[in-house]
Amino acid sequence: MIKTLTHLALAGLLFFGVFIGYQLFMPTKDDSAEVEVQISEGTAFREAVSILAKNGLIRSETLFIVIGRVSGIDKRIRAGFYVFSGQVTPYDVLLKLRLGKVLEYEVTVVEGDSLLEIGKKLADAKLMSPDTFKDLAYGKAFLKELDIDSRSIEGYLYPQTYRFSKGAKPASVLKVMVQKLREEFSEDLEKRAAQIGLSENEVLTLASIIEKEAVVDNERTIISAVYHNRLRKGMPLQADPTSIYGVKSSRERITRNDLRRETEYNTYVIRGLPPGPIASPGIKSIKAALYPAKVPYIYFVAKNDSSHYFSRTLAEHNAAVARVRAGKQVQQELPELAAEAEELKGSGKENRKEK
Repeated sequence: MIKTLTHLALAGLLFFGVFIGYQLFMPTKDDSAEVEVQISEGTAFREAVSILAKNGLIRSETLFIVIGRVSGIDKRIRAGFYVFSGQVTPYDVLLKLRLGKVLEYEVTVVEGDSLLEIGKKLADAKLMSPDTFKDLAYGKAFLKELDIDSRSIEGYLYPQTYRFSKGAKPASVLKVMVQKLREEFSEDLEKRAAQIGLSENEVLTLASIIEKEAVVDNERTIISAVYHNRLRKGMPLQADPTSIYGVKSSRERITRNDLRRETEYNTYVIRGLPPGPIASPGIKSIKAALYPAKVPYIYFVAKNDSSHYFSRTLAEHNAAVARVRAGKQVQQELPELAAEAEELKGSGKENRKEK
């Protein structure tokens, strides 16, 4: 009797093993067609299993739910789009759910990218439409929610490479980028900003200008010092990138009309900092804005190798410009810009920075 029961038990276990093996490891999909399944945010595991079954990816919903509960997958299923192609077994589906392998889009924000450029990258990645991006980037309610004291989200989208799942909410995408900025803008940096009397927005504004001006890393703190010195003296910053902000691409040539154009951001016609950042600064420029070099310079002019000559007086600066011209070390448009800057200076007044 015991022997018979043992045989029956073994047979039962064998049958159960075969059943489980069939349910988990026999393909439910065996063609090249791609199946894309969306699991929305907040979807219960049981509902997710039902969606998978309707798409022909699993056989037994009950077994899948039991395995999900035993393994804990039911408590950590990731929302997003899951893509299945080729031969697929229920075990493959289970594994993909456990690893959270959803369809993702990669977006790289580069130091110095403007809001317009970032918006295009997000649109190209199909993460949000240009209109949605604009509504959020300039929306007062959204800015208030993020505790951003500026006219837009410009400068608050931290430059790095991000991976966002398909179907991610546009607001969530931008929040991740702002959160990364806040992580980098550490408590120590916040304390430093308070020490030198700058708000978060002012630090990012100055850092964004440094980001657009500096190419050589070891010059960032010196360029920062030039602007800090000018601010202390009440001199216009005369940062070329500010003259075209919101008007044309930073890749376009700056003209004398750009330098003269009256906008709230053009530091050739306003004193002090613009009302907000002009691009997304990286951490090096943020730190440079907070820790300027201890140098007396108030002028600088670009050389052909992207580094700069720095000067303390207008006379020194004019000599540097002459040296650059003589050595043909600047781009073809520099003489025109230099002449315009000289014209803007007025007669002998050291209150302008030629670029």
